[in-house]
Amino acid sequence: MSEGVACMWMRGGTSKGAFFLAADLPSDTAARDAFLLRIMGSPDPRQIDGMGGADPLTSKVAVVSTSDREGVDVDYLFLQVFVDQATVTDAQNCGNMLAGVGPFALERGLVEATGDETPVSIFMVNTGQIAVATVATPSGVVTYDGEARIDGVPGTAAPVPLAFRDTAGSSCGALLPTGNAVDVIDGIACTLIDNGMPCVVMRADAVGATGYEDREALDAAADLKARIEAIRLQAGPMMNLGDVTDSSVPKMMLVAPPRHDGAVTVRSFIPKRAHASVGVLGAVSVATACLLDGSPAAEVAVVPSGPRKTLSVEHPTGEMTCVLETDAAGTVVSAALLRTARKLMDGKVFA
Repeated sequence: MSEGVACMWMRGGTSKGAFFLAADLPSDTAARDAFLLRIMGSPDPRQIDGMGGADPLTSKVAVVSTSDREGVDVDYLFLQVFVDQATVTDAQNCGNMLAGVGPFALERGLVEATGDETPVSIFMVNTGQIAVATVATPSGVVTYDGEARIDGVPGTAAPVPLAFRDTAGSSCGALLPTGNAVDVIDGIACTLIDNGMPCVVMRADAVGATGYEDREALDAAADLKARIEAIRLQAGPMMNLGDVTDSSVPKMMLVAPPRHDGAVTVRSFIPKRAHASVGVLGAVSVATACLLDGSPAAEVAVVPSGPRKTLSVEHPTGEMTCVLETDAAGTVVSAALLRTARKLMDGKVFA
């Protein structure tokens, strides 16, 4: 690795990180993880000796390869590189980094442009689910310039709509791994749910928060975080995730009534630090929880009628709109969101 490894640094949604072709990384998992820790500069709170941004949202990796699955263009493995621990985990998806996979695949020649827009079907290796990203390719070339705007990212960029297929139970085996819309843990009513991201959803006021705090206030609330973490550790085995002490899932979601004409307000822990916004698939899981009768989210949410429900999930830096399609029984059958991406650097990274 002393000669450097081909790498593209990209912003995907409200995250950013390294995008690699799978063939350019060591095939041995331990060697791969050691390399990724080295290039990110972990473990170190500042990641001063690496490319990481001293934040979980900027210490991420996408590993992409041509897929041999029928009807799928590329495989995408997401890896979370911890900032202050020597840990690399594939325990979750990342729907924000997913927004960069389609453009990266086109840039690297894994997929050919088909017109002014190119759909790229992506198999998410972490959970075995499929997403389709639509990438702007005017004149057959990827463009990152456009008028789409997402909260948490300054300026505008080309839109990257993401449509998800069959995300229910992606990590836990079922949308509701306990079979219940509500489980009580330490006296707190919770919904244990997985519609693309394992989440524990609870009312903010049930744990002594308002649900409108900013990230800094939440990260400074030691007693609140300890209470939430105690619930998370009990929820892990209940969600078929086992001991989650050192795991990045489940995410912890505090919900409150919307303040800005949305459907619900959320404050997310990922899981031990507060999120600056909310993860893509975390937003999908929270929006889905809003549709469950009697759930903590349903108690505070404003949900539109009809089989196609557009739910704006408010978060500390804006909102994320989820479009959920439901069947006659009210079960969510598909989800779509709008993201953007931008190429930041293309070259070699050194370990």
